[in-house]
Amino acid sequence: MSGSVPTWSIAIQCTVAGAVVGLVALQAVWLSASRALRPGAPGRLTAGWTLAWSSALAAATLVTALTGLVGDAAVVDSVVGDGLAAARMVALGASVTLALPVVRTLTAGPGVRTGMLALSTWYVVAAALWFTTDLPVRSVDTVHLVPLVVVAGYVGLATRQLRMSARGVALALAGSSSALLLAASCLPAAPPAGDLLAGLWAVPLVAGLHGVAARRVTDLRASDTRREVLRSTLATVAERAWESRTTADLLGLACDAAQEALDVEVTAALRLVGPERFEAELACDRTLDDDARAFLADLARVVQAAAERLVLSDRLRRYAYVDALTGLPTRTALDEHLAATMSAGRRPALMLVDVEGLKRVNERHGHAGGDRVLQHVAQHLRAVLGAGAFVARTGGDEFAAVPAGEPTADDLRSLGSHLRSSLSVPPGITVRPRLTVGLAPASGGGPAELQRHADLAMTEARSTHAGVVYFDARLQEREASRAALVEDLERAIAGGRILAHFQPVADATTLQVLGVEALARWQDGDTLRAPAGWLPLAEETGLIVEIGRQMFAAARAGMERFGLPVAVNVSPRQLDEPDVLRTIEAGWGPDAWDMLTIEVTESALVHDEQHARDTLTQLAARGARIALDDFGTGYNSLARLGTLPLHVLKIDKSLVDEVATPEGVAVLRAIVALAEAHGLEVVAEGVERRSQLTALLGIGIGVVQGNLVGRPRADGPDRTSAAPSQRVRLPARSVAPA
Repeated sequence: MSGSVPTWSIAIQCTVAGAVVGLVALQAVWLSASRALRPGAPGRLTAGWTLAWSSALAAATLVTALTGLVGDAAVVDSVVGDGLAAARMVALGASVTLALPVVRTLTAGPGVRTGMLALSTWYVVAAALWFTTDLPVRSVDTVHLVPLVVVAGYVGLATRQLRMSARGVALALAGSSSALLLAASCLPAAPPAGDLLAGLWAVPLVAGLHGVAARRVTDLRASDTRREVLRSTLATVAERAWESRTTADLLGLACDAAQEALDVEVTAALRLVGPERFEAELACDRTLDDDARAFLADLARVVQAAAERLVLSDRLRRYAYVDALTGLPTRTALDEHLAATMSAGRRPALMLVDVEGLKRVNERHGHAGGDRVLQHVAQHLRAVLGAGAFVARTGGDEFAAVPAGEPTADDLRSLGSHLRSSLSVPPGITVRPRLTVGLAPASGGGPAELQRHADLAMTEARSTHAGVVYFDARLQEREASRAALVEDLERAIAGGRILAHFQPVADATTLQVLGVEALARWQDGDTLRAPAGWLPLAEETGLIVEIGRQMFAAARAGMERFGLPVAVNVSPRQLDEPDVLRTIEAGWGPDAWDMLTIEVTESALVHDEQHARDTLTQLAARGARIALDDFGTGYNSLARLGTLPLHVLKIDKSLVDEVATPEGVAVLRAIVALAEAHGLEVVAEGVERRSQLTALLGIGIGVVQGNLVGRPRADGPDRTSAAPSQRVRLPARSVAPA
């Protein structure tokens, strides 16, 4: 290389330029890390201004190095040399000007907007003079002297009241040294002094800034690590808060976690600010940074939410274990008490108590009167059974009690009788309540078996009106027989031994068969079990649903075999199922609905009348006929006739048996008139004698069913001379439900 600038000076300038570029990279890392701070935060502003300042310094040192590489005066006077000189002036001007906001963000000094505007104006004027006059290249460096004085004055003003750290003092000395060297390099000097100053003026400042930048990156990494620790601590406290059982445990957990994470003494307080609403506060006696303050605020919110959850959980637990009306334990508490007592090796007895007459009390005195009766019974049970007994309310009008100790059978009977006989009438109640008591002695089974025994005794006491019943060997044998019957019935259903027998429905005048009714029969070996012995149990256990599905399938097969319409009984339990329509269609099939009659009793409409009405309406819309079975033995048939999609009334056998008496005839004539008024066909069930048939014809009943016409048989009716087209049938009507 040729020229007036020594090689060593160029090497120094290139080295400084490389160091400043590295400094810019470090500042970029700092700025990227500071983006996690909120916009306008001091750390974020400092990082931004410092990166801009470092970039200007890098540009200045690079241009200075390039200027040295240009070399001799001839090239310096060239266009390239002029451009590099101008670029050096601009880069140095930007470095000096940007020093003001950097110093301000580091020291929180006075505003620098006016100073930056003045320095910018100064350099704009200098640039204009550069391009419009013939000033020498070196003389332009003198334009930096006044700005350097301004920056030096601002630094003195901003730092005069600061207590600077050792690092701050070192950086100030480095900056002052570079400023003095830069000022000296701007003055005319003979080589090699001028070249040395031009190459070395930025060295002290770059070295100081490198140290600061490296320290800042280290601090940022430490800050990130600390934030991660705080986040992890917060998550751990939030998770462990679920294990806390009291608010004191919550506060202790939060304080310990905060003190370990922040290494400061932390105090916590929890104030009730409303019903089941809390306000938590965590504080310390030292000044904290933004991260620590945010951590304590988040931790306080976790404590607040956990405390409110504790209160809510306690309230829900009280609702689950304590009856709100009587203050007694609930069924859940009874189950746990029995389980705990048996686990401890004790053999408790159990008493179930039902309050008779509560419905009449509600009707006469309203539900407030009924509540007073329940509270009175609760007090009565606690008073009679004593403090050692466990008394619970298990249902609307049902109570349970576990007497103290292990009473004998005679003790239990005496205690139950005394509970029943000593109950007084609550003040203001005119209806006398009575108690029905079921007693179960200690058993070798678990709580479920004990409660089942007491419930069986309660059911027996209620059905026999005995008042007090003890679960003895007789009831135990009945329960065992019932369990065995259920198992046999389940096996019979699974084995296809519940068969359909078909009983004919005939014209009363010609005895021609108009249709058949499919009746379920249990084939047990070579004998048939009477339906009365197992159908109620099937209804109670829900097995009737599967039996019903099988009956619909058998009815469809019978319809196709005999060519006759088929009637199928649907029990209350079946009709109450939400998918009853799907079950019926699965058994019967998707078509031939006009050959199907659905028979329901009035009891099937009691539980959920709206669901039953909707189901029957949909079946009628498909073409099925709806028959009201056992008419005359139910609840309020007359009120329902106008609201259900009925086609047939089937008069119960008990009314047919009275056809020989004037009263019975009068009742049957009224039913026939009622059916005619509603456009319904009438079928008389249970016809067994010719005299009954004659009397029914005289009343106007033209369709009959019973043993006189034909008994139920697996192979169908024996009178099939009437073809389906010859059947006498009233037109079906569509009745919109009320």
